[in-house]
Amino acid sequence: MFKGRLKLDFKGDKVLWYIIIILMLASIMVVYSSTGQLAYREKGGNTSFYLIKQLILMLGCIGVIIGLQSVHYKYFLTFSKVVLGMSFIFLLWAKFAGTNLNDADRWIPLPLGLSFQPSELAKLGIIMYTARIIAFYQTDKGCSDEALKNVLLFTGPLIFLIFLDNFSTSFLLGLICMTMLFVGRLRLKLILISFASLIALVGVILVLAFTVPQFEKIGRVATIKGRVTNFFSGAKKEREGSSYQSDQAKIAVAKGGLMGVGPGNSEQRNFLPHPYSDFIFAIIIEEYGLLGGGLTLLLYLIILYRIGVIVKRCTRTFPALLVTGLGLSIVFQAFVNMGVCVGLFPVTGQPLPLVSMGGTSLLFTSAAFGMILSVSHTFQEDGEVVEEESEVEEVEESAAEEAIEHLNR
Repeated sequence: MFKGRLKLDFKGDKVLWYIIIILMLASIMVVYSSTGQLAYREKGGNTSFYLIKQLILMLGCIGVIIGLQSVHYKYFLTFSKVVLGMSFIFLLWAKFAGTNLNDADRWIPLPLGLSFQPSELAKLGIIMYTARIIAFYQTDKGCSDEALKNVLLFTGPLIFLIFLDNFSTSFLLGLICMTMLFVGRLRLKLILISFASLIALVGVILVLAFTVPQFEKIGRVATIKGRVTNFFSGAKKEREGSSYQSDQAKIAVAKGGLMGVGPGNSEQRNFLPHPYSDFIFAIIIEEYGLLGGGLTLLLYLIILYRIGVIVKRCTRTFPALLVTGLGLSIVFQAFVNMGVCVGLFPVTGQPLPLVSMGGTSLLFTSAAFGMILSVSHTFQEDGEVVEEESEVEEVEESAAEEAIEHLNR
C-alpha cells in the first residue's frame, strides 16, 4: 500500500526526482555545517535551529513539488497572466515600501519576522508568460515577429524593475527569454539583434557607471561598479568587500583539494560573509573536495539533459517552452553561483538552487521543478498525452484565436 502511494505521489521524470532528493539532502548537511557562526551570533549558540529550519523548509519544498506536479500544465497557461500581474504589483511594492536587506529594497516584510523576495515570483511569471506569447504566435513557418514585440512589452517593465535591485537576475532573465525565443523559432536575425542590444545595454550601463558619478545613484549601479572593479583589480580587501568574499571563497576551494577536509570541518565558513547561501558551493568544495564539487556540477548538468529529454517528448509548444525556460533558469543560476565561488564571475548574490539557505528561493525553485514534473508526467516516454487532451486543445485553440485577432488589428 505504501509503495503504491509513493508511485502515485512522485510523478514525472524519476531521474529529476532522484536529483531533487540528493540536492535537498546535500543542502541540509552543508547548511548545518556552514551556519555555526550565524547560530552563535543570532541564536545564542543554538546550532540546531538552522538545521531544524532547513528540514522544515525541505519538507515544505517537497510538498510544493508534489502539489504542482499533479496540476495539469493547461492551468499554468491559463494563470500565467495572473502570475505576471501579481509579480508587477509585488515588485512595485518592494521598490517603494520594501525592507532594505543587503543594501537592496527588494524584500516585502511578512508576519512572524519573515520576508518575501518578489523577484523570485517574477521569474516564474516572466517565463510562464513568455512561453504563452511564443506559443500563441506560432505559425507553420516559425514564430511571428509580433512575439518579440509582445515579450518586450509585457516582460520588459518587470525585468527593468528587477534590474534596479538585482542586475544579475535581470540579465539572466533576458538571456533565458532570448533562448526561449530561439527555441520557439523566432527569426535568428531578430534574436541576434536582441542579444547584441542586451550586451550593448550592459556596456552602456558600465560606461556610465565609471564616467558619470550621478549615474551611480540609480538602483544598484554603484554595487555593480564596485563588483566589476574588484573582480578585475582585486584591490579591495575590507571584510565586507566583494573582493574579500571572492578571495575567501578561493581559499576554501584551495583548502578542499581533491577529497576535502571532511563534513563539518570547514574553516572558511568563519570568514565568508554568507557561507550558507551565496558561497555555499565553496563550502561544498572545502569539505568534500573537488570530487564533491564535481558531483554537484554533474547533478545540474544531468538536470539540463533531462530538461532536453522532457522538451523532446512534448507535442505542444507551450509546455516545451515552459520547461525550457524554467529548466534554464535553474541551471543558469547554478552555473553562475558556482562560477562566482571559483572566481570565474564577479560576485552576484545568486544562490545555489535547492541547496542554499533561503525560504523564498527554495519555494520558487521547488515551484519550477513542480511545473517541470507536471509536464513530464503529462508527456510520457511514448510521447502521448495522458490526460485531459480535449480540454487542453480548447484552451490552446482559444489562445491561438486571441493571437490571430491581435495580428489582424
